[in-house]
Amino acid sequence: MRTIILLFVFFTSICTAQDSTSVITLSEYLGYVKSFHPIVKQAHLVISESEAKLLKSRGAFDPKLEVDYDRKKFKNTEYYDKLNAAFKIPTWFGVELKGNFEENTGAYLNPESNVPIDGLYSVGVSVSVAKGLLTNQRMAMLRQGKLFVKQAKADQKLLVNNILYEATKTYFNWLKTYNEKQVYNDFLKNAQLRFDGIKKGYEVGDKPAIDTLEARIALNNRKLSLEKARIKFIKSSLELSNYLWLNDNTPIEIKEGIIPDVNTVAIIDNTLNTSALDVESLILDEHPKLQSLDFKFQSLTIDKRLKANNLLPQIDLQYNFLSETPDIASSFNTAAYKSGVNISFPLFLRKERGDLKLAKLKIQDTQFEIQSTRVALKNKIEAINQELKSFEIQTNYTFDIVEDYKNMLNAEERKFFVGESSLFLVNSRESKLIDAKLKAISLENEYFITKANLFNILAASTL
Repeated sequence: MRTIILLFVFFTSICTAQDSTSVITLSEYLGYVKSFHPIVKQAHLVISESEAKLLKSRGAFDPKLEVDYDRKKFKNTEYYDKLNAAFKIPTWFGVELKGNFEENTGAYLNPESNVPIDGLYSVGVSVSVAKGLLTNQRMAMLRQGKLFVKQAKADQKLLVNNILYEATKTYFNWLKTYNEKQVYNDFLKNAQLRFDGIKKGYEVGDKPAIDTLEARIALNNRKLSLEKARIKFIKSSLELSNYLWLNDNTPIEIKEGIIPDVNTVAIIDNTLNTSALDVESLILDEHPKLQSLDFKFQSLTIDKRLKANNLLPQIDLQYNFLSETPDIASSFNTAAYKSGVNISFPLFLRKERGDLKLAKLKIQDTQFEIQSTRVALKNKIEAINQELKSFEIQTNYTFDIVEDYKNMLNAEERKFFVGESSLFLVNSRESKLIDAKLKAISLENEYFITKANLFNILAASTL
């Protein structure tokens, strides 16, 4: 790792910013993306949505006030005037508390609806003793709602991590095009100095005319390469601007004079949280993807229990104490009551058995997904670690190649100015050195992209 840093610092030393430029580091850039990018803000809506669903599921346990009023009057005759008001309180298990007031009058009132003149009060309970006692729809929805919030937080990390991954790759491409532009710019200066020197030598009769022509061809080639590199840098700057926003949702455009940090290699691990890893000791269960799948598995388990509970018969018991004087507690006793039982049970249970089988299949599918995801994550991390180790070897080779080409160019230039070489050989050596430096820049970019891939797989972003 130390060798990589030294080499890349050596290669990018030619790209030192001038006084008129301003550097934006990878850390500063990602800070803007995390704070203000619309997609990152959109990711926060996932949690808000899950919290809204949780609030909705809690509504199944809200107390309920019901009023039922019917009246019929025809030809000056009041057939009936019925009022039934109830207050219900659902509880966690299949038990519902209920208070009721009933007042009925009329000439043609059903005898069973007759109540005292001042009305009849009742207090009671409704219990599901089989299906719906230990688990029911509202219990399952509330449990799943709590899991959805936790799952949404894990999914949010993945969404934010993905946008940061794409933004990071864009920054690395911006850095690559900037370094390439600087290489061509520096060698353009060399070509210009060489052309001016050869031209003066020709004017005093020291150099042949063919050398001026070859020097001008080399100079124009450098100008052409620089122009292409400049356009690539402008395009990459505009791509980078796609990820830069202000707090008021105003996009920012990278202006001329804003450049990347050429020493990014020294801070990349601290910025991306991608230090060297021991894959064997890595706790994969803490990965947001596996956490999300685990919460999904728990939610499906709750759904399976609900479907299994639906195989039981529906048996609802009701018991209500009756009283004309609710202000006297002793008036509610077992001497006056209203009770009932309701039983229902499908004979073949085909729908219920089908639902339970589907729930079990979904659980198996999620278990397989968890297993494959865990293995895939481990193997991907191991592969990237091996790739990063390979960069140390590749860096050493690249360092030697650049140094050798540089020495050969210097030697060829000295021979040329003493008349022992040709401009063709000088230009050839210089072209090889340019290619070597460009390969070094490409190697640096590959190293950065690999670090970004590790960052993406680890989901190492912090919110």
